[in-house]
Amino acid sequence: MSTTAARARWAITAVFGCNGLLIASLVVRTPSLKIDLGLSAGKLGLVSALFGVAAVIAMRSAGRIAARAGSRPVVRAVTLALPLALVGIGLSSNIWQLIALQLAFGAAQGTLDVTMNTHAVAVERTLGRHIMNGCHAAWSVGAVAGSLLGSGAAQVGMARWAHYALLAAVLLPVALVVGRALLPAAADQSEVRGAAHARIGWTRRVLVYGAMGATVLTAEAAVANWSGVYLHEDLGAPLGVAALGYLAFAGCQTAGRLVGDRLLARGSAVRLLRLGTLSAAAGLAVVVLSPWPALGIVGFAVLGAGLATPLPVLFGLVGHLGAELGGERGGEAVMVARFSTITFTGLLLAPAVIGWAAELVGLAWTLAALIPLLAAVASVASSTARLRPAGT
Repeated sequence: MSTTAARARWAITAVFGCNGLLIASLVVRTPSLKIDLGLSAGKLGLVSALFGVAAVIAMRSAGRIAARAGSRPVVRAVTLALPLALVGIGLSSNIWQLIALQLAFGAAQGTLDVTMNTHAVAVERTLGRHIMNGCHAAWSVGAVAGSLLGSGAAQVGMARWAHYALLAAVLLPVALVVGRALLPAAADQSEVRGAAHARIGWTRRVLVYGAMGATVLTAEAAVANWSGVYLHEDLGAPLGVAALGYLAFAGCQTAGRLVGDRLLARGSAVRLLRLGTLSAAAGLAVVVLSPWPALGIVGFAVLGAGLATPLPVLFGLVGHLGAELGGERGGEAVMVARFSTITFTGLLLAPAVIGWAAELVGLAWTLAALIPLLAAVASVASSTARLRPAGT
C-alpha cells in the first residue's frame, strides 16, 4: 500500500463524512427555515423538490466532467463551494433567494455525489482493496453528528446563518487539507475523450443496476419518512418510542457499513448484495407482521443491517465495470453518473409514491409491497459479475 494511496483513502473517507454532516445540518434545520421565511407547506415542498431536481440534473454532466478533468479537481472545488452555499441558504431573506441557492446547492451536491464515489472507486483500484462501505459508513456517521449538532443549535435558539457559518469555518479548512491528499487527477482521468461515453452508453446493465439502487433507496426513504408514523399510528407506540424505529435502522445500517468492506473481501459482491437485500426483506416482513411496537423496532433494526451494504456494493460494482468498459481510466465516472441519475431519480419519486399508496391501501400494505421488490433485487444480483478491485 503506497503512502499516497493510503492518504487518499482517508481523505476521500473524510469527504464522505463531511458531506453527511453538511446535508444533515441542512435537513435538521428545515422547521427553522419554514418559520424564518414564513413558508407554507407547499412552498417548502417545492424548495425541497428543487434541490433534488438540480442534483439529478447535475449528475448527468458530472460524469463527463470528471472523466475529462479527473475526479480530484471537481471534488476539491465542490467541497469548498458547498459550505459557502449552505451559509447563503442561512442568510436567505426571501423565497427567491432561497430557490436560487437551493438550486446551486443541489447541483453542487449532485456533482459531489458522483465524483466522490468515482474517486473512491479510483482509490480501490489503486489500493487493490475495498473501501466503499467504509466511505458510506463515514457519511452515515457524519449525518448522525450533523443531526445532533443541528438539533442542539435549534434548541439553544442559534440562528441558521450562525450555525452554518460555524460549520463553514470548520469544514473549509478541512476541505483544503483533505483535497491535497486525494489521488492525482490522472488516476481516473480519461486518456481518450469520448471513448468511455461511447462504450458505456445507457445499456441494459446500467438500467438494471440503476433500478436495483433505486429500489434500495426507496426502502431507505420509506423508513426515514414513515417508520415513526407506522409505529405510532398502526402499532400504537407512544411518539417517543415511535422515534426509535429510525434510530434502530440508522444505527444498524452504520454498524453494517463499518464491517462491510471486510465482509466483501471475504466473499463477493453478488453474495453480499443478495444476503443484504434478503435480510432487508425479512426485516421488513417482521415490521409489517408484528403486532407489537418492540418487535417492529427489531424489524427496522434488521432492515437497517440488511440495507447497510447493497448501495455501497452497487456503487463499487458499477464504478469498476465502467473502468473496464471505458478503458483503464475515465469510464468509472461516466458509469457512476448514469447509475446515480437513475437511482436518485427513483429516490425523488419515492416519497410521493409511498404517500399516495398509503392513502389508497394503507401504510402496512404499502410497506409490504417493498418486500418482493427487495427480493427481486436479490434475485437479479445473481446475474451480476463478481466484484474484485484491480490488483486482487
